[in-house]
Amino acid sequence: MIWDRDRDLAESASQEILTSRQGREGDLRHSAVDVTDAEAVMSAFAMAVQDLGCIDIMVNNAGIAGPTMPSWEYPLDDWRAVIDVDLNGVYYCARAALPHMRERNYGRMVNMASIAGKEGNADACAYSAAKAGVIALTKSLAKETADKDIAVNCITPAAARTRILDQVSPSFIDSMFSKIPRGRFLSLPEAAGMVAWMVSEENSFTTGAVFDLSGGRATY
Repeated sequence: MIWDRDRDLAESASQEILTSRQGREGDLRHSAVDVTDAEAVMSAFAMAVQDLGCIDIMVNNAGIAGPTMPSWEYPLDDWRAVIDVDLNGVYYCARAALPHMRERNYGRMVNMASIAGKEGNADACAYSAAKAGVIALTKSLAKETADKDIAVNCITPAAARTRILDQVSPSFIDSMFSKIPRGRFLSLPEAAGMVAWMVSEENSFTTGAVFDLSGGRATY
């Protein structure tokens, strides 16, 4: 089930995935959900459980970049919006899912952080702070659920060519690109491949980990 606050985007993403499966069986649904609304998240999760029977996997991937400017000039409304989507949204989704996973003694959760959460990007204070919060939140959730067959991990990718780049300036994109030793952007299949393993049954031991996808920018 795909969630997006834009129902049309959720539907188009679902159709694109179904088309790419080339006739293979599968059941993919979508729903309009704003992850900054805690009550809406709880309601949507309950509906997903009702529709699908159970939830084994949750990937928290919603994010916005916010403006690029020095922290002392950063608009407060933009600060709140970025924190609300990029950090609070992850917490609200985890808060809805983890009791269900604990009851079933099984679950896999991946939270999308960023290299910015490790290093802090200049002119992106809200995004960097939110993603650092996602890293710490992931570690807390993992410790709270380690007594069950639940894995909660996060990824710290460098820049990838997604729509989030539309929200930042060309000079900021050039700056991020220049810091990647691989000399290229992260590809979406590379990210998907790592997530696919992290949410698999085979990942039965690692939890609370930060998986680097930075192309060599962060090796710690």
